[in-house]
Amino acid sequence: MPKMILDWKTTHDFIKDAFIGSGVPADEAEIVTDVILESDRRGIESHGCNRFKPVYIDRIKAGIQFPTTNFEILKETETTAVVDGHHGMGQVIGYKAMSMAIEKAKKYGMGMVAVRNSTHYGIAGYYTSMATKAGCIGMTGTNARPSVAPTHGVQGMFGTNPFTLGVPTDEEFDFNFDCATSITQNGKVEYYERIGEEIHPGTVIDIDGNPVEGDAGVALKKIRQGTAALTTLGGIGEALGGYKGYGFAMFVEFLSSILQDGAFGKDLDGKDENGNIRPYQLGHFFIAIDTNHFLGEDICRKKAGDIIRNIRASKKAPGAERIYTAGEKEYEIWLQRKDSGVPINESVQAEMSKVRDDLGLDYKFPWD
Repeated sequence: MPKMILDWKTTHDFIKDAFIGSGVPADEAEIVTDVILESDRRGIESHGCNRFKPVYIDRIKAGIQFPTTNFEILKETETTAVVDGHHGMGQVIGYKAMSMAIEKAKKYGMGMVAVRNSTHYGIAGYYTSMATKAGCIGMTGTNARPSVAPTHGVQGMFGTNPFTLGVPTDEEFDFNFDCATSITQNGKVEYYERIGEEIHPGTVIDIDGNPVEGDAGVALKKIRQGTAALTTLGGIGEALGGYKGYGFAMFVEFLSSILQDGAFGKDLDGKDENGNIRPYQLGHFFIAIDTNHFLGEDICRKKAGDIIRNIRASKKAPGAERIYTAGEKEYEIWLQRKDSGVPINESVQAEMSKVRDDLGLDYKFPWD
């Protein structure tokens, strides 16, 4: 599909105004907008403007996600907290929870916040970046609607369950490893459908244990119907280590539910026993480790920088131009995009125009 560039200011102002028009308080709309646009800044288009309407605006409209966020602290100690998000805006919940974890880490060395009853919180790497900017090592994860099969299984039993890690470095960008514990995620399949790209072989398995290939839209429909599922990192079976992705996914499921007495598995599918839509009831966790409680932020940043530079300088495979470390490609995409704007594909153009018209916002887009 043809893409058009929408400058950053117009994109930011429109998305923020659209959330305000949907009932999100202005200060919280700013947080939600920043998390969404951080995806596009890093080139993670599956979680940026691509999801602005169908995942957030439409869910607010459907009443399964609340525009105002009740961030309730259920229990708190010096280093930990348990929070109920009451189905508010996931980005606001995530921002406040990681801020708490960082504050505790700065005072006591480490901080962890467990969240229940939240909603989709955008790219997990946003929150680990909050930690690294503050001189902390950061970790976060979230469970999600069941769409991934366990090793030797064919039924979606848990979500794509990203496990994300951030480490401060002395380079222009920090180490930020943000990925699902499945080979691909629902957002990527949705994105492939939008741009007309076929599903990648080995990433989806059907109910009979056969790989699903071809049309991404067909694969997505099968996943939604429960007749297909995504595969864990390592792929189908054990030959290429699929059990490793399975194990990491289960760890994220545990930390997203057991400490906060949260929902898991099939209770996260967004439907009640009668098939009616309901809030997704997601759980998250946020961990911050303050480097100054060890030998200091400067030493940590220098040592981490030495390690990644050493890795990049190692012998390359024939034909490979360079070796990357996590966060490097995203930083380079930001350098390419920062003076231009957000690439908006044709289907998202139509969605943004519809939201504008429905809310009566005064914006003119380049595709009008």
